[in-house]
Amino acid sequence: MILNSHSKEETELIQKRPLKEDIFNVLHEKIISGTYKPGDWLRQEDIATQLGVSMTPVREALDLLVSAGLVERVPYRGVRVREISPKDVIEAYGLRLVLEAVIAQEAARNITDEQIAVLEGMLEEMKKHNSLKEMSNERKLSREFHAAIAQASRNDLLIKLYEIVTNAFPDWLLYEALFQNPDLLADSTAKTLKEHIAIVHALKKRDGEKA
Repeated sequence: MILNSHSKEETELIQKRPLKEDIFNVLHEKIISGTYKPGDWLRQEDIATQLGVSMTPVREALDLLVSAGLVERVPYRGVRVREISPKDVIEAYGLRLVLEAVIAQEAARNITDEQIAVLEGMLEEMKKHNSLKEMSNERKLSREFHAAIAQASRNDLLIKLYEIVTNAFPDWLLYEALFQNPDLLADSTAKTLKEHIAIVHALKKRDGEKA
């Protein structure tokens, strides 16, 4: 399957700054949000046309996605979103949970009051989007929440490792499974919000054990 839709805002962004990093960010967001699914082909020509850029920065952006482990090059065919096996999911999700705990402990020692205020603002936004209809926004906010905690850890290695693991296990994989059971999904979103609130409370107290 080939997906090529891009919003007007995305196209305008790229037209203003036709850099490989901008294109990478647009494609990266579509992959981790589930717009592009495993097995979807990313055609250089189509992306370049729709974003109004030349082929060179698109090719460079795809190279960055390959390096990030999100896509793979198939000889004589092109680039597609990497297929993820059940084993990959289990391993990546387990490692992600462990990393989040370690990162939270580091953040509890290094986080600033300003960073806590940012997290509290994110919590308020999460409360506004805590419904099944707003799942896309909820996922995005959750990713930004944990990325902000990683930055607060001030540990460059942990930040990089978390980025790698997050790419290996995009949030949409979990929610795609939960969507098959709406009751579980509703419980999951409510539980996630409670956990995020508890994390912020622990960080405010600089309590790494409870963060």
